[in-house]
Amino acid sequence: MDIQQASTLASTAVIAAIPLMLAGVGELVTEKSGVLNLGVEGMMLMGAVSGYAVTAITGSPWLGVVAAIAAGVAMALLFAFLTLTMLANQVATGLSLTIFGIGLSAYVGKPYTSAAVRATIDVWPIPGLSQIPVLGPAFFSLTPLGYLAFAMFGVVGWFLYRTRAGLVLRSVGESPQVAHSVGFPVIGVRYGAVLFGGGMAGLAGGYYSIVYLHLWQEQLTAGYGWIALALVVFSTWRPGRLLIGSLLFGAVMGLQFYAQAIGVPVPTQFLAMLPYLATVVVLAVISRNPNTIKLNAPASLGKPFFATS
Repeated sequence: MDIQQASTLASTAVIAAIPLMLAGVGELVTEKSGVLNLGVEGMMLMGAVSGYAVTAITGSPWLGVVAAIAAGVAMALLFAFLTLTMLANQVATGLSLTIFGIGLSAYVGKPYTSAAVRATIDVWPIPGLSQIPVLGPAFFSLTPLGYLAFAMFGVVGWFLYRTRAGLVLRSVGESPQVAHSVGFPVIGVRYGAVLFGGGMAGLAGGYYSIVYLHLWQEQLTAGYGWIALALVVFSTWRPGRLLIGSLLFGAVMGLQFYAQAIGVPVPTQFLAMLPYLATVVVLAVISRNPNTIKLNAPASLGKPFFATS
């Protein structure tokens, strides 16, 4: 492998990781508040189809990005109302949200499966840094959404561990009854976290359709939402580890595309399943030591909150 091939592989890996980074960091904040939303895949699909449809209609990819975020927030609002206000089971509701998103996105997106959208968001190379061999094109020649994905980890890490609001959110995730007893608005905090997670999932889907693939088709995200969920567990709810995990999975996906491009004599179906096989392996390894998960997972994750007074 020469420098040019290594540079191409690194760039492909980072670009493939960006939707995972966006969706993963949103789900991390959601779960830090004690809410388990398994509807990431459905929210990503609705963001993808909404963003692509608005881009096709208006010719503006930035309006498409706004629409993608709005679609993710709308789906998250539905989930929040059912689980936080109506106290529905979070696991069942999240799974239903994914199924609903798959069906609704297929219906809404049917007119756009053959729509050609030329408008996209161009890369912004950083002078000097983008010329660094291998790493320069991968990390310093991205679209604004790519830079935003990296920046969000710093912002979320700072918010969670350096601000009073982040402390409140984490306290709600650990012990909502105690947080409620000292006057913190548990339901309000959880609503905000869920809507943030939905907006980031919608943005991830919009990035996938508008910037990454430039097309729409049914089930376009191809399980990225489930991988993002697995990465949150893999990272033990730490933003830095989530960033590293996203890049590792992006590397697996990049390796898949690279192997197909150079004609590795392996069935394409096997190469396509590599990212999901890696997900299963990682979860199996983590599950061997459940104490690690228990020590780092929010104590009230997935549990409904009942105000006692």
